[in-house]
Amino acid sequence: MNRRSFIKLSGLLVAGTASMGILSVASHGCGFRKNLHRVSETRMAMGTFVTMTLMHTSQDEAEETIDRVFKEIDRLADLMDRFDESTPVARLNREGVIEDAPPEMIEVISGGLYHHQLTGGSFDISVKPVVDLFEKKMDHGKEVLPMERELKEALALVDSHQIELEGRSVRFKKPGMGITLDGIAKGYAVDRASEMIASLGIKDHLINAGGDIRTMGSKGGQRPWAVAIQDPQKGKDYPDIVHMNEGAIATSGDYENFYDWDRRFHHIVNPKTGLSPEQTSSVSVMGPKTMDADALATAVLVMGPDQGIRFSDSLPQYESLIITKDGSQLKSKGWRSAAK
Repeated sequence: MNRRSFIKLSGLLVAGTASMGILSVASHGCGFRKNLHRVSETRMAMGTFVTMTLMHTSQDEAEETIDRVFKEIDRLADLMDRFDESTPVARLNREGVIEDAPPEMIEVISGGLYHHQLTGGSFDISVKPVVDLFEKKMDHGKEVLPMERELKEALALVDSHQIELEGRSVRFKKPGMGITLDGIAKGYAVDRASEMIASLGIKDHLINAGGDIRTMGSKGGQRPWAVAIQDPQKGKDYPDIVHMNEGAIATSGDYENFYDWDRRFHHIVNPKTGLSPEQTSSVSVMGPKTMDADALATAVLVMGPDQGIRFSDSLPQYESLIITKDGSQLKSKGWRSAAK
């Protein structure tokens, strides 16, 4: 196992244990009160730990629902995995065009193009050539930075305006382009999972997919779900706690997947410079939909603290908590902390 693989695996395991703790998830099938069961299960999906917690009168129905929804999440992940050569996304990246893309993939790409426009280019699904460059140069136990010429060539292929979307057809206008849906597809899958759970008759539930969280209803007795924001430095204290009934929250940070021990170079890169943001350590975005919160968290992190908080204050339905490298916090005007 090379050093980056070890770092990535270690970070994933820590994030997984932390996410279990912050939600105070009950044991599987634990009776919460008379005629109401709290059923929780955690599995690996979409490259991270995914926890579903359902409140329902029938433990058997809740368990069956969880199993069905995990299968749906796996199906969606299989459509948009850029590493698996058999997926539609991999085929698009390989051939530069796809004429029969699945509707779910079209929805996610369309969302990516929308957020590219909304954020002034800070969110860009076409950043794959830069990500590939860093993974190639720094994935063999050596911290070898790309040369300026190499980075410039990769950046020349980054521009979502060069993605043509029409019906179920997607085409790159420049040879060598590629997309990564890592910054938006997980949030989309969480939204779909929540909608599926609700359609099966279970209103009260929470889904946590490695920091992409969707809640509906309550955790029992009309009490809202309590969600703690993870400390980027992996400390014992949580920077903040929020209460949620129906809504979503997503967090992007430099502690998730990184290429060097100092975390100066990680999976989130500025589409304009090709480098990872230097001032911000993590961003949490709260709002109605997880897919949007997922993309916006990445974009605000790329923008930096000052521009990011101004942008957040301009959004009508979404709020942000920004944690800088030195541990300072910036909260948008509508951010709602739980009373302590």
